[in-house]
Amino acid sequence: MNGCNLAIVGATGAVGQVFLGILEARPFPLKRLSLFASKRSVGKRIKVRGEEVEVREVTPGCFDGVDIAFISVSSQVSKELAPLAVRSGALVIDDSSAFRMEKDVPLVVPEINAEDLQHHKGIVAIPNCSTTQMVMALYPIHRVNPIKRIVVDTYQSVSGTGRAAMEELKQQTEALLRNGEYASKVYPHPIGFNLFPHIDSFLANGYTREEWKMVEETRKIMHAPNIAISATCVRVPVYISHSEAVHIELTRPMSVQEARETLATFPGVQVVDDVASNSYPTPIRAAGRDEVFVGRIRQDASHPNGLAMWVVSDNLRKGAALDAIQIAEEVLSRRLLLSLHGR
Repeated sequence: MNGCNLAIVGATGAVGQVFLGILEARPFPLKRLSLFASKRSVGKRIKVRGEEVEVREVTPGCFDGVDIAFISVSSQVSKELAPLAVRSGALVIDDSSAFRMEKDVPLVVPEINAEDLQHHKGIVAIPNCSTTQMVMALYPIHRVNPIKRIVVDTYQSVSGTGRAAMEELKQQTEALLRNGEYASKVYPHPIGFNLFPHIDSFLANGYTREEWKMVEETRKIMHAPNIAISATCVRVPVYISHSEAVHIELTRPMSVQEARETLATFPGVQVVDDVASNSYPTPIRAAGRDEVFVGRIRQDASHPNGLAMWVVSDNLRKGAALDAIQIAEEVLSRRLLLSLHGR
């Protein structure tokens, strides 16, 4: 096809804005762009590739003629809008958790399981941002030395919650520096100069939904249902980029050098691992970058077949917007659009 008619729902949100920024810099074959957001943003004009596009509200028929719809809103809203877009003939790339574990919905990180796109029924899901960066760092190793167990602790930035959380961190930090107070509105505890092991709601098994997403999504993406996984997800006072301490048990021993070489050749992964010069991934270094950065690679002292590593990535880019654009590019290259098949 000569170009793609693309719709973005949630265009003024944190992920939507990053998506538009990547669209500016990437040679995506865009023909027509439609932008949608909540009522408070309707009428706003956003310049994309030299043209101003007016933000509209989602209405009946708004997806007519759309080839791909990227939806970055709450799960509840996604459940309403995604089927509507599919019925209009669009392929939906959804950023929420609404469809990730549905049997007929591919959950895709293109570098890992792009072939799963062949089986889509109109909706493709983007994994949770913390899951995406972890599987990017683990899959290259897993395919040469199968992983038996993963223990991961995450240190997740406030941008994962959205713009309101980023503003809350800013205001709370400024207030604390003035010895003042700023009430918590987005989070259950203050985030300025603080952290807490609570992301999403708690489940009956003691894990949070965020932690359990990492368990289930990792197994689905890597086609490895028997991997044992335990996660603890922590919110930290960082604006952008998630960090993760990851410990893995392999089928057989693997040297640190082999792990570094395996990771260094995988698309989208960059090894930053020179402790002699204090060189390792940090959230500031990862922000605004597309790569998943891996460092502090070392033998796990608790297990002869174990490795430990530190993984950092911009959660708004590879964790969401970039992954969506890469999925769209794969869909186009594989000619998997619904509109190409008269549906």
